[in-house]
Amino acid sequence: MTPQEPARSRTQRRQDTLDRLEHDVDCWVATAAADGEPCLVPLSFVWHENGVVVCTRRTNPTGANLVRDGRARITLGHTRDVVLIEGEGELLTDSSRTTAADAFAAKLTWDPRDEKGYVYLRIAPKTVQAWREVNEIAGRDLMRDGTWLD
Repeated sequence: MTPQEPARSRTQRRQDTLDRLEHDVDCWVATAAADGEPCLVPLSFVWHENGVVVCTRRTNPTGANLVRDGRARITLGHTRDVVLIEGEGELLTDSSRTTAADAFAAKLTWDPRDEKGYVYLRIAPKTVQAWREVNEIAGRDLMRDGTWLD
């Protein structure tokens, strides 16, 4: 086992989190059906206009759950380098859909606009937490109520 690294400052964790949101391409998205049935799926994403934009079929459980309820939990990373986001999802339409789809296609080299039934959903973060080891658990909160903590 390697010695534990010193805990990062909140400023450094926020920068590391924003870097991951900009450069990572996949995340885990958790939602729940009306009856409480959980759904957890990996999806590609793009960080766009201060939200996580995912694309899925509207009829898939994740799409249906987000359109109905709006709540989602997203994770990036693995157990020793976690970013956990809780947010509110919205179905993108009109110009917001166009700009998000452009950003999605540019980052991921996949453009589902021509595929039937796909929708774009933006999850606006309400809380963001990040930690690597136990020494960062106490200071893991980076955002509350949609506002970055300083």
